[in-house]
Amino acid sequence: MTDYPGIGIKVGAAANLIVGAVAVYAAVLIALDADLYYLTVQEDETLEWASFWAFLGAGFVYLRCAWRTDAFAHLWFPAALGIFCLFVALEEISWGQRLIGYRPPEYFLENNFQQELNVHNIVDTDLRKLALRVVIFGYGVALPLVMLLPTIGIRLGRIGIVAPPVAFAPAFLLTGAFQLVYPIRFTGEWVELMLGLCFLFSALALRDRDSAAVALRPEARYAIAWAAVLAVGVGSAALSRYQRDRDPTNVIAARLELEALQRDFESGNVDRWCGTHKRLYTFARQYDEDYLFAGEFAALARRGLPEQRAAYLIDPWNNAYWLRDNCSDEAREGITLIYSAGPNRKRDSTKWEIRGDDIAVVIRDSDRQP
Repeated sequence: MTDYPGIGIKVGAAANLIVGAVAVYAAVLIALDADLYYLTVQEDETLEWASFWAFLGAGFVYLRCAWRTDAFAHLWFPAALGIFCLFVALEEISWGQRLIGYRPPEYFLENNFQQELNVHNIVDTDLRKLALRVVIFGYGVALPLVMLLPTIGIRLGRIGIVAPPVAFAPAFLLTGAFQLVYPIRFTGEWVELMLGLCFLFSALALRDRDSAAVALRPEARYAIAWAAVLAVGVGSAALSRYQRDRDPTNVIAARLELEALQRDFESGNVDRWCGTHKRLYTFARQYDEDYLFAGEFAALARRGLPEQRAAYLIDPWNNAYWLRDNCSDEAREGITLIYSAGPNRKRDSTKWEIRGDDIAVVIRDSDRQP
């Protein structure tokens, strides 16, 4: 039976409040500033980096707990948790693809709708959601409650299974409920941070349980851990805003390629799909817009465009070209944006405005051939 003598109501409340505050902040932000909310949930922003650091920290703490255990029977489960958390952290940043700018293997370009080197987006969506819920509710809620049963808890403890403190179950439960209800757009991005914090706090609790002496009160340690995750998340996001590839030939190439894509769309051979915002390759496959693989952009392969980039509609920085098709309304004419995230390999733009170093062409409804 897993025993956490230092985890009482006050400590549990601190951890639960920190995790709950993430959900509250998300709801308030989308209500007050939709554009800022949209930018916040983008790749390589503070939210994603904070999730990465939370899982990374949890992974190393779990592995440290395993390292300090002599008997294999008590080593394997913390080690497995550590490996799992490190895997999730690296999946979160696509194994450094956007940091380094390398082109992933063709299998991922073709089969991963994000065209990035990560495994979870190849798995069927329903199966991926089921696995996430099993982790949240199984590990974070059910297991701590089962461990409270004396006979079962003792037997599971003998084979090395450890559960989070039962006082943290509300945080896991809230995370799972947020994922199930999905009350706002991009809820999944916030769930990742919430779950990362749940694992980080659980790992710290396990480390503290097995430590002879602890200098700070538990609630203070969790607050410091959250502050550290947020600080390095902000720092990482700020660093990612700097251009990583200042080669002007890539910028010129992107502009020429986007102009070719613009002519493909203005030719009348590509249908209008109002309200769509997708990677261009995903768009072409999902809506059977095969002309994009045979038009002027594809013809650039005869002038030096790498065939793999032509086949998968990716930019000079080995990221996807994107399509955003904005519907017209009473105030504005509908426009189609075809864009690259540019040298910094992150989206800086909002729905209607191209910002930062993003490179784009704009096709107005009046520009299209009937």
